[in-house]
Amino acid sequence: MRVVNELVKEGIRISLFEWNNKYILKFELGNMEQTFKVPSMDVLEESDLEDLMRGNFFEEVKKRFDEMHQSLQNVTKNF
Repeated sequence: MRVVNELVKEGIRISLFEWNNKYILKFELGNMEQTFKVPSMDVLEESDLEDLMRGNFFEEVKKRFDEMHQSLQNVTKNF
C-alpha cells in the first residue's frame, strides 16, 4: 500500500492510499472513520482526488460524522 497524501482538515484526518488498483480515501474523526474506494482506472490524475477532500463531498463527510456520532450516542446512553 502506497501513501499518496495525508493531511488534517477541520480536525478530520484525511489519508489517501493507492492499493490493488484502487485509491482508498480515509477520513478519521475520533473513534470513527469513513472509507471510500475509487478504482484507479476512473482517475486521470492523482490531483483529481483532491476534489474529494473539499467542497460538497467533504461537507457530506462532516455531516455523516455528526450522524454517526449521534447514532453511537443514542445506543450507548443506556449502558
